Amino acid sequence: MSTAITNTTATSGSYAANAMKESIGMNKDDFLKLFIAQLQNQDPLAPQDATQMLGQLAQLTQVEQAYNTSAALEKLLAAQDNSLAMTSVALIGKEVTSRGDQISLDGTNPATIAFDLAGATSGNTLKITTSGGQAVRIIDLGSLPAGSNSFQWDGTDGQGNRLPAGTYRFSVGGTNALGNAVQATTYTTGKADGIRFDQGAAYLTIGTVTVPFADVISVKES
Repeated sequence: MSTAITNTTATSGSYAANAMKESIGMNKDDFLKLFIAQLQNQDPLAPQDATQMLGQLAQLTQVEQAYNTSAALEKLLAAQDNSLAMTSVALIGKEVTSRGDQISLDGTNPATIAFDLAGATSGNTLKITTSGGQAVRIIDLGSLPAGSNSFQWDGTDGQGNRLPAGTYRFSVGGTNALGNAVQATTYTTGKADGIRFDQGAAYLTIGTVTVPFADVISVKES
């Protein structure tokens, strides 16, 4: 354990020294060498101002400590990214629910459309569109209770024609008994079958749909 700590400290110190060298052209070690050389070659009748130089050295030390802190934070973020990667990979094969309004249609099986209603409704309309926004199906869901609701879409359009596999979107509009609009929160659901990383962020794939790992709100065995 002590060896690992020592190596980490040394690495952070090297990072700080190299970063300072690249940024300002000098690190603490360079300054110390210059300081000692000046002391060795100073004019005895007009000595260098040691107080001023020590003050400059203290400033350089503070800068180096800031670089060390930056190095430590980078290592922490890298460790967090590795942990995120391992956690997200473990979701493959699980049934996940994520914030979103996308549907992955495989062309054969029904697709689950999930949403929450802020209150009970006397009427609801489900609108399904292509990923480009073209409406393909509008369904009257009737009255629904508040809370979690779902609908099994058979993958057909309004004329009963089976639509091709791909990504679709949906929205739900509901009203209560007084005719006031009731907010609906939509979710993307399905079995996670892959994972993708992009610029440090993890994304789960559910068929043709890609959702950010950070948007996943529930996971269960398939």
